[in-house]
Amino acid sequence: MNKERIAVYPGSYDPLTNGHVDIIQRGLTIFDRIIVAVLKNPDKTYFFSLEERLHILNTVFKDNDRIEVDHFTGLLVDYVKQKQAATVVRGLRAISDFEIEFQMALMNRKIDSRIETIFLVPSIHFSFLSSKLVKEIYQLGGEVKSLIPEIVDQKLKAKMRLGPEKIT
Repeated sequence: MNKERIAVYPGSYDPLTNGHVDIIQRGLTIFDRIIVAVLKNPDKTYFFSLEERLHILNTVFKDNDRIEVDHFTGLLVDYVKQKQAATVVRGLRAISDFEIEFQMALMNRKIDSRIETIFLVPSIHFSFLSSKLVKEIYQLGGEVKSLIPEIVDQKLKAKMRLGPEKIT
């Protein structure tokens, strides 16, 4: 009997971008199921609350039963084991990403040698894209609609209507 191949794709997703969606879709060509795990870090300030980020992800992937949306705190390796997965998926856009991601992958392997990390390269259309850039462009009045799912665009506009707070 074949064991289901489950991968965890962790991140803050603040906000979810089309680059994230691209990596998830690429991951589904390799894995039976992907768990999109939203990091809840109490020491970090987010633009979207955890509940909003989960709602966005659940809305975007509502029609795909191979994608599970969840959240976690603490060590990623503990979460991966809890979910009975063996692989972490990470996206690489540039050399600078590799250095950080490589270090994290090696530390995760040091903590638990059974957990592997797979690096996926996004479509060239998204190789420059980050959540931070989306927020900065939006804050400065730029158009980000082609960089994010429709629901993210709607949520950004709704937040900006509520008040002129700085997007961080």
